[in-house]
Amino acid sequence: MSGALDLIQATAWAKRGLPFVCVTVTSTGGSTPRLEGAQMWVSASEQVGTVGGGAFERLVVEEARALLSAPAHRLTAEVSAHLTHELGMCCGGKMTALLRRYLSPTPLYIFGAGHVSQALSAHLSLLSSYQVQVIDERPDWANPERFTDSISLCCEDPESWLRAHPLPPASIALIMTHDHQLDERLLSLLLPQLERGALRYLGMIGSHGKWGRFKRRLKERGATPELLDLVHCPVGLPIHAQTPHEIAISVCAELISLAATRHQDNSP
Repeated sequence: MSGALDLIQATAWAKRGLPFVCVTVTSTGGSTPRLEGAQMWVSASEQVGTVGGGAFERLVVEEARALLSAPAHRLTAEVSAHLTHELGMCCGGKMTALLRRYLSPTPLYIFGAGHVSQALSAHLSLLSSYQVQVIDERPDWANPERFTDSISLCCEDPESWLRAHPLPPASIALIMTHDHQLDERLLSLLLPQLERGALRYLGMIGSHGKWGRFKRRLKERGATPELLDLVHCPVGLPIHAQTPHEIAISVCAELISLAATRHQDNSP
């Protein structure tokens, strides 16, 4: 019963976006306090479950918290020790544990609840990397029946909502509303956050012609070419996508590529 309760606690950490490490005993030999399959979950300040206590568990917890502080591309580690010869325990056996890090999901905001937003949200819900919120003032479109349960919906005017809720650091913002003028106003609000480095990615749906008109007007209002070059418009990889799901896939692919590039850049 305690194992089930421990898993419930770890699930609660995941829902709160708290990074943690799942520890699983993968092999044992000789006399050991736990057998293969035993699990423990470790956050920066808490732990639930046990892999047997004593010096081996202390070593695992230390390594788990070191993994939490490691560069983002490091997701796993392994701890192996002879309990008597290396750790001074009396059991006499050997244990190996796999450590797997679960990172807090990236906040991702979609402004607009149209067809592409609906398709994109469905694809993003299959990934554990993002915590998605969709903002749209139209009740028929910001309707829970159109979105999966994992998507947070806000039925408010996107511009008013954004003025009242500055996005958290390292967020992703996607502009996909039904109104070009609203798109431009949202872009004007988000550009300063992009310039400060507070946004990880800023994308907007639209044609090259739409983006060209926006750029001319934004430059007239003081936006630099260098800043505007950071905006992804048309959003997504250039795969000639046409349907909402094709566009959604192109956006997901671009986000995956962006994350992979960042991990490579952070590699030692």
